Amino acid sequence: MTPPACRLYLITPPAIADMPAFLIVLEAALSAGDVAALQVRLKNISDAQVEGAVRAILPVAQKHGVAVILNDRADLAARSGCDGVHIGQGDGTVAAARKTMGPNAMIGVTCHDSRHLAMEASEAGADYVAFGPFFETSTKQAVTPTPEVETLSIWQEVMSTPCVAIGGITADYCRPLVEAGADFLAVSSYVWAHPQGPAVGVKALLAEIDAGLKARG
Repeated sequence: MTPPACRLYLITPPAIADMPAFLIVLEAALSAGDVAALQVRLKNISDAQVEGAVRAILPVAQKHGVAVILNDRADLAARSGCDGVHIGQGDGTVAAARKTMGPNAMIGVTCHDSRHLAMEASEAGADYVAFGPFFETSTKQAVTPTPEVETLSIWQEVMSTPCVAIGGITADYCRPLVEAGADFLAVSSYVWAHPQGPAVGVKALLAEIDAGLKARG
């Protein structure tokens, strides 16, 4: 039996000051190798600015076959043409997001360190559940305990809904998450702030993902 793959799931920086410059960086990152999805996660800007950012990003992502997912807001995700939405525990229900986004949209749910929350999300029809943060991250403040890596292994044993590992993930630390059964690794600052550029960051992550999958067997 072929083990499930693990793919890369990028998250935008929380602020994009220069969109034309970011689109060049994004093109480089997505050209570097297999990326499954890009979550648009922009904070402290207006709805109109979020929509404008999504509409600028969409053509680049679509060129590479990358799904665009908006953080938090199903209404904005639907209005701006996103492929899906990622909701937190305080952002409404999977059912409400599905009603807004339609039957074919991708809906993911933040579940922190809780398999119980993940099971509830899965049973409600979520397309994936996200566990984390696994490591310290400046992108998002941890409000719950750090999940054990074994959370991913246990999830794979009992559930079929894909799981995403998130939080402070770098090429140096990601292999145990892949080996444990993560279907996706959600990464932000490691790629965008990589000293050698985002393409090098993506390639480094993909190399470790490949190594982890081989170890997973």
